[in-house]
Amino acid sequence: MNHIGENLGRVRSRIDGACAAAGRAADAVTLIAVSKTFDAAAVRAAAAAGQRAFGENYVQEALAKQAQLQDLDLAWHFIGPLQSNKTRAVAEHFDWVHSVDRLKIAERLSQQRPQALAPLQVCVQVNISGEHSKSGCATDEAAALCRAVAQLPRLRLRGLMAIPAPTAPGSDPRAPYRALRELFAGLSGLGLDTLSAGMSDDLEAAIAEGATMVRVGSALFGHRQVV
Repeated sequence: MNHIGENLGRVRSRIDGACAAAGRAADAVTLIAVSKTFDAAAVRAAAAAGQRAFGENYVQEALAKQAQLQDLDLAWHFIGPLQSNKTRAVAEHFDWVHSVDRLKIAERLSQQRPQALAPLQVCVQVNISGEHSKSGCATDEAAALCRAVAQLPRLRLRGLMAIPAPTAPGSDPRAPYRALRELFAGLSGLGLDTLSAGMSDDLEAAIAEGATMVRVGSALFGHRQVV
C-alpha cells in the first residue's frame, strides 16, 4: 500500500502546480479520493498519508467500508448517480452528495437526513456536455433546480458538479469547465462556494477554471477494480 501514499504526494503536487499557474492559493482546492471499488485497506492507507475526504459511487459498498473504518475521522462524499431507494442510506451515512440531479432526490435527502446530524452538504450535478448517457440536469434547468434545493431543510446547497465528456484531440480541455464556471457565476444570491470538477486526467484544466474540489481515483489507487 506504500504506492498510495506516493501517488497521493504526486497528485497533491499536481494540484499545487495547477493552483500556482492559475494564481490561486494551494488550499483553494480540496482533493476527493475516489475509493469506489477499492477496499477499506486502500482507504486506510490513504488516510495514513493524510487524506481525509473520500468519494464513493455505490451505496452498499460504501457502507461496508464505513463500518470497517469507524475509528478514522473521514469525510464521505457520495458522487455517483443516486436512485430514490438509496437516498435514506446516503442521507444517514454521508457528509456530502455531489450528484443531486432532480428535485425528487433532494426532497428525499432533506426528509431523511437525521436531525442529530449536521445538514447534508449537496451539489447539483449538471450535464454540462449534454450527453444522453450521463446523469445531471440540463444546463438550462440548473438555476431553477438550485433555487429549489436551496429552500429545503436539512440540506445546504454548496454548488455545482459536472463530469464533462472527454475532449476531442486538438480541442480546448478547459471549455466545458469554463461553461460550468459561467453557469456557476450566474447563480447569484445563493451563497455557493463549490465547483466539484476535474478528475485524474484533467484536474489541471478544471482548476484553471475555478474548481474547488477535484475527484481523483486512478491516479491515487491505480486501475479501477471491476465490481
